[in-house]
Amino acid sequence: MEYTNILLETRGAVAVITLNRPQVLNALNGAVLVELAAAVEACAANDAVRTVLLTGAGPKAFAAGADIGELAKLNEAEGRAYAERGQRLFRRIETLGKPVIGCVNGFALGGGCELAMACTVRLASETARLGQPEVKLGVIAGFGGTQRLPRLVGRGAGLKLLLTGAVIAASEALRIGLVDEVVPAAELMARGEALANEMAAVAPVAVRLTLEAVDRGLDLTLEEGLEWEALLFGKSCATEDKAEGTAAFLAKRAAEWRGR
Repeated sequence: MEYTNILLETRGAVAVITLNRPQVLNALNGAVLVELAAAVEACAANDAVRTVLLTGAGPKAFAAGADIGELAKLNEAEGRAYAERGQRLFRRIETLGKPVIGCVNGFALGGGCELAMACTVRLASETARLGQPEVKLGVIAGFGGTQRLPRLVGRGAGLKLLLTGAVIAASEALRIGLVDEVVPAAELMARGEALANEMAAVAPVAVRLTLEAVDRGLDLTLEEGLEWEALLFGKSCATEDKAEGTAAFLAKRAAEWRGR
């Protein structure tokens, strides 16, 4: 499809999705969600794409949350449908089977913070600010914030942010585990692309199975998780990539991954 609210480009094995509404701090309205969903599916369907970078246009915002004008008009049924729509999209990002690296370059508030949390890894610029201020609007986080935030930072720290609506600096987000790295703003995309290329250089099937093992395993007991890991390890042993990877190692040459 043609995009008017986002940009999608590929750089070798890395796809870059940019929310492109800087004039409204990349707010997430319905049109943005439709285009973002299409871009995510395009990345999923393109075997040449092995990792995805997700960011916002301009220096001020990754995504400053929902479009408040749209939010103000929602009744109960519409609100539930709206939340479910965003949840499905963010869950798709989380379970894409390819790493999605969120490059948080400014405000990541409300839905923007929830979008960042759906990414596999979060890098933040030193100027980034993150938070879930929905309670200040009389609603709760609806795109996964009440579920992912406590899982990432712990129940107490998560509830502190959710119940106060506080916006925190990148350094504090790093301290509590909401982001994984903080870098100077001028270096954010270069660092994101370097990390994406590192992940793109290893076996694609092993990456997908690792993501699957962690995603499901976190909701299992340790014993169940180990059983799940063993099952997926067995699957990895039956792949062409495993045959190529071990052969390349023994021959002291670079592997040529087939993604099968």
